[in-house]
Amino acid sequence: MTTAGDPASYLERLREPVEAGLRLGLTEEFCDDDLPTDELPDWFIDVSGDRFEGAPDFAQLGRERHSKLRGSGNWRVQGWLFRFAPDDETRGWAWWDATVVGKSKVRIWVDSWGESFFGCGDLRWVAFTAGARDVDGPRLARPEEWAAEIAGRP
Repeated sequence: MTTAGDPASYLERLREPVEAGLRLGLTEEFCDDDLPTDELPDWFIDVSGDRFEGAPDFAQLGRERHSKLRGSGNWRVQGWLFRFAPDDETRGWAWWDATVVGKSKVRIWVDSWGESFFGCGDLRWVAFTAGARDVDGPRLARPEEWAAEIAGRP
């Protein structure tokens, strides 16, 4: 994906909501009640709500870019968080990482259990709203490709 700005800042914004969701997947019951949002950044809550005008520009532009994707609707915070339920089979990925691969390029790595087509709308939403200009893929890659890429990290 291509970022709109510094890729290191983008990665920080991307990681915060995803890691909060993954932590909830380990600690919450995922009953019919709303899940806690206190670990989510304010910008993500704002952009994923009805009154998204209060979100920062990068998030609003990402929401706008995401809405232009064919068949993509905007995500609500609770719907997005419920994708992290351990028993939810609609999220087609598990473990994740993200790496900077160029001046304005970032790659998101996930374990899709070898499936070339999997549910990743939740990742697209957070990728765009964190400030991506475009998001492509998914593309299957071998774990060795990820290992080689992270070997070059500072």
